[in-house]
Amino acid sequence: MIIGALVLLFVTLVVGIPVPFAFLASSVYVIVLGGYDPSFLLPYGYSKMSTIVLLAIPLFIMAGGIMERGNIGEKLIDVVDLFVGRIRGGLGAVAVVSCAVFGSITGSCCATLSCIGSIMFPRLEKAGYSKGYAAALLANASVLGILIPPSAIMILYSWVGGQSVLACFLATVIPGVILTVLFAAINMWMQRKNPDLVLAEPFAPGEFSALVRKRTTRALPALFLPVLVLGGIYGGFMTPTEAAALATVYAVPVGFFIYKGLNGREFLKVLVESATTTGVIMVMLYSVMILSRLYIMEDLPGELLALLQSVTSSKVGILLMVNVFMVVMGMLMDDVSAVMLCTPILLPVVTAIGVHPIHFAAILGVNLGMGNITPPTAPVLYLSGRLNGAAVNGMLYPTLVLICFGWLPVLLLTTFFPDLSLLLPRMILGIR
Repeated sequence: MIIGALVLLFVTLVVGIPVPFAFLASSVYVIVLGGYDPSFLLPYGYSKMSTIVLLAIPLFIMAGGIMERGNIGEKLIDVVDLFVGRIRGGLGAVAVVSCAVFGSITGSCCATLSCIGSIMFPRLEKAGYSKGYAAALLANASVLGILIPPSAIMILYSWVGGQSVLACFLATVIPGVILTVLFAAINMWMQRKNPDLVLAEPFAPGEFSALVRKRTTRALPALFLPVLVLGGIYGGFMTPTEAAALATVYAVPVGFFIYKGLNGREFLKVLVESATTTGVIMVMLYSVMILSRLYIMEDLPGELLALLQSVTSSKVGILLMVNVFMVVMGMLMDDVSAVMLCTPILLPVVTAIGVHPIHFAAILGVNLGMGNITPPTAPVLYLSGRLNGAAVNGMLYPTLVLICFGWLPVLLLTTFFPDLSLLLPRMILGIR
């Protein structure tokens, strides 16, 4: 029966059924064939969602929307552009670093892609980057938003898996930083012989220091936002939910009165879009919680572990198969749905073979991030193509290069070198 439920879930996802309905269809299948009383499942789903931790997600969504429309992202880009924007391939590196900085505030790849993409796509095209390459680069870099904390999927993972939110945040920092450096380096290597590349004029004597002072001063309110959020969380002064609330409250006057990108109409749009997105996510979470409860009652993790061990008893082999499963999940659905499905199923499996739950947080984040930009489905990649008007065939080659020389090395390092992910949680929180 449980195999049939999984098959039904995969089929409904592949044919394009909305994710919450795909989860509910699989739940109904298990309820009917298993003879379960559905009356206990509805209160269970509600009780699991009645937690203040989840409040951080709509608040970060709202903060990202305010930053996008309040010209806050543009000021961050202007500062980064001063230091690497005038070398060959430098503008691409500006886009990568800007995604990492912006993602460290919003924790969402889609918000990062929408904001940074709207600013950087015209600049990259004017500088001679092809539409397909620019769309592929921004799609890959935007996923840094789910690795460099605060991250929405790490909040969900810690909630479902019963782990420390701060420890999960810290687990993905080093993989996220390594990916940022690799993406910038790969971009410069790929653009080293681009004949269409247009470089900005070098600075006149004294111009650089003057621009640094001017742009840094102008960007101080924007630059203070990640310091406020991350410093508050890591300093132990605020929970992630409190930091998200403070980021939202702080971004409103900055967007309205300092950068003046916000007005009443735009702010109303942010509120409506944030409420809509939050509603979709909450329906999705409710559906997944019901399904995951049924899977646990049917002992899906135990059956899955037995199945994997029947193929190989090697810890390395099991981890490789788990990684493939998570990448496929990342290809089929959005990151929120994937983490909600994978955590209750796979966390018991990997802990049974000796993987630390905090280490698995980093493995999960990198796998789902890679799945979001891996063809043939690649939801984030196609979103980037729509935003930039790029053809799919123009995005495939640069995406495959970034996967082979960026994502795969980091994925292997994260999976098989646990100290990479556990270093900061151990140093800062004393995690064993």
